Amino acid sequence: MDKSPIVTISYNDLPAADADNSCGSSSTSTSSPSPALLERIGRAFGSSPDSLGILAVTDVPSFPSLRRRLLPLARTVATLSPEQLSEVTVPEAGYQVGWSHGKERVEGDKFDVGKGSYYANPLADDFLGAVTDRRRRSRKADDKEGGSDALFGIDDEVPREELDRAAAANPAFFAPNVWPSNSVPELEGTAKEMGSLVRDVGRRVARLCDAYVAEQCPGYSRGKLDSVLTNSLCCKARLLHYFAAEEEQAGSSPDAASGDGNDAKDADFSDWCGWHNDHGSLTGLVPAMYLDADGRPVDCPDPSAGLYIKSRSGRLVRAAVPEGALAFQVGETTQVHTGGVLQATPHAVRGCRRAGGNAGEGVTREAFAVFMEPEYHGDMSIPEGRTVEDTQRIDAEKHLPPSVKTLRSRWKPGMNFGEFSDATFAAFH
Repeated sequence: MDKSPIVTISYNDLPAADADNSCGSSSTSTSSPSPALLERIGRAFGSSPDSLGILAVTDVPSFPSLRRRLLPLARTVATLSPEQLSEVTVPEAGYQVGWSHGKERVEGDKFDVGKGSYYANPLADDFLGAVTDRRRRSRKADDKEGGSDALFGIDDEVPREELDRAAAANPAFFAPNVWPSNSVPELEGTAKEMGSLVRDVGRRVARLCDAYVAEQCPGYSRGKLDSVLTNSLCCKARLLHYFAAEEEQAGSSPDAASGDGNDAKDADFSDWCGWHNDHGSLTGLVPAMYLDADGRPVDCPDPSAGLYIKSRSGRLVRAAVPEGALAFQVGETTQVHTGGVLQATPHAVRGCRRAGGNAGEGVTREAFAVFMEPEYHGDMSIPEGRTVEDTQRIDAEKHLPPSVKTLRSRWKPGMNFGEFSDATFAAFH
């Protein structure tokens, strides 16, 4: 097992994102990114055997203080009474809105009880209503201007009847937000503020990704990732509370943390979150905060705990995000859209072991992730000149953890994003 430095870029070096315009076209940068910046994108997200599929952005304005406000709320929500949690639990949406604990399967038939999650869309409380409003505004703009540029990743060209059918058949995708307005009133505003910040920084990262892919792949639709992140209202935020490790977990596999990554068992590194690939376009990760039994921030008591990544060569790496940085991981949708120029990597979260004494006793982990992705009917097509084999190479597939299903087993040419999501959830859950 290795501990490798994550590729970093300062927020101040990222290309600016235009003002948000949900009816506008994808924006294009007026200046080309420097070769040095594009080289970092290649090292972070590219198809090199040693690429980890993760990038850290430093110097993000207001991010550290917002992180300190938001992450402790994960523990606050998780410790609400069963009655209070039931008010924000939505079984009919597949537990993909509001509170969820122990409802998802990871790594086979094992239920994920190691963490609790709170799901919400930080961009729109009523996703279907927001899409409907945008379609109405877009039609009015088209009537005045005589048409618009092509947009990627949104549902505006889909007949309304089909959109309504998809919404009825896929409540997990379209269900409106619920918030614990009485028990944790500060959660809604803080989560939306952080979610919007992560998305805005993600759009800047997307511009660099688009520039890098355009150099590597002449058939790439220039600006596609930026267009998806700018125009899609489908954005899922997940506030995570990882429960304190049980005693029997604390004593398991004492040698795993120092073992060779090629020999260590994958399960030894996934008790807090099972091995998986993100299936969306780009995921923003707010670095975790550890809290002691009294809810006070502490350093992680176990140096082997945290986020682990499997490189495309099978190397196991503990990914330590720099202090104060915001991290981004590529998802499988971007892997498809770029024809494999950018690739997702399997990752998992290892819990705190006590390793003798009580150093890790009662310590919880709080985190926040924002999954940026196309809307339901967004295309899942590869660029002209690329093949299915380019999108996920056999040599990368052979190093996937056993619980991570291959991309080709879930994605087929001609699928839309909703169909790909359905196939992915069916494979993992």
